[in-house]
Amino acid sequence: MSMKQDGETLTLLKQIESHGTPGLDCIVLRKGKCIFRYKSGFSDTEKTKPVNGNELYNIYSCTKLITCTAALMLVEKDIIRLDDALYEYLPEFKQMKKSVDGKLEDVKNTITLRHLFTMTSGLTYNADTENIKRGIAETHGAMPTREAVKYIACDPLVFEPGSSWKYSLCHDVLGAVIEVASGRRFGEFVKENIFDPLGMKRSTFLPTEDELSEISAQYRYDSLSGQYLCCGPHVQIAKFGYDYESGGGGCVSTVSDYISFLEALRLNSLLSPETTARMTAPQISKAAENAYWQFKPDRNFTYGLGVRCPHPNGAARGYGWMGAAGALAMICPKDEVSIFYVQHVLNSPVRPLREKICDCVLKDIASAV
Repeated sequence: MSMKQDGETLTLLKQIESHGTPGLDCIVLRKGKCIFRYKSGFSDTEKTKPVNGNELYNIYSCTKLITCTAALMLVEKDIIRLDDALYEYLPEFKQMKKSVDGKLEDVKNTITLRHLFTMTSGLTYNADTENIKRGIAETHGAMPTREAVKYIACDPLVFEPGSSWKYSLCHDVLGAVIEVASGRRFGEFVKENIFDPLGMKRSTFLPTEDELSEISAQYRYDSLSGQYLCCGPHVQIAKFGYDYESGGGGCVSTVSDYISFLEALRLNSLLSPETTARMTAPQISKAAENAYWQFKPDRNFTYGLGVRCPHPNGAARGYGWMGAAGALAMICPKDEVSIFYVQHVLNSPVRPLREKICDCVLKDIASAV
């Protein structure tokens, strides 16, 4: 069975185009074969280079799937365990404080690695704290991953670990855990265990100057003026220093590279079927789930080990995550489908439309002759 080429997916992508999205690329694989590819727009601000499918993109939080996969590889080798205390790897997290009504109190629960995977540690995504600014100054703008988390640990938590859910720097800290536990730099571990085996030759956490020149033009949508303003090739969110490898949002990749990663997840080439099943099953409490739904209101989904996953009472058929500049990664195991959509617009006005891509793809497959 193939996919309907002129169906709801194409209609949706053209609707996204109609909002002025400068460039986009969408690929769908079924049983390992490309059954749909649609590219439009331009990859440069002068609008002289049509999107050709070879562009580099800042995939932002789609990085999280890569980081959690890398960490789960260490779990499978029994090098780390989900319920290990975080301070066993990063001692600075041993005696944490939490902020309660503007006052600091001692934390009662120990942060575990499971809390990092599930975004239930009590960390935040505040990248502009005085401690992080101090870290940037003291490392002279470098902020290598292992050093950077020492400054993140100086900021108080916003709730008791395990008691709620908050989108945060959890997976950045998990990257530092990988670095300590593996004895390799985080980016090197990912390259050796994911990028190289899958032939993802153009994926990296620290792009060179030549690679930066190959990154598709990146924009920030200004809702007041309705304009797409170019903001340069660099990661714009939580990039603390030139040597910082962000496990939560620092990967640069291409459509071809990233769909190879999604396919490897779907086929259990990187993780065992048992680990993938655990990763993509609900892993948070009811209280945390309610907090998650405030962030992502679609109750067809809940949260697993670093991915949104189908809720047992919902209609969702796949798991994955999204990126701040518009990327969307979804895997639908039962349908044998992998989907990757990418654009390069922060604060994009089409974010609600992006959420519909997976449903449209599955409908077009079902209606294909």
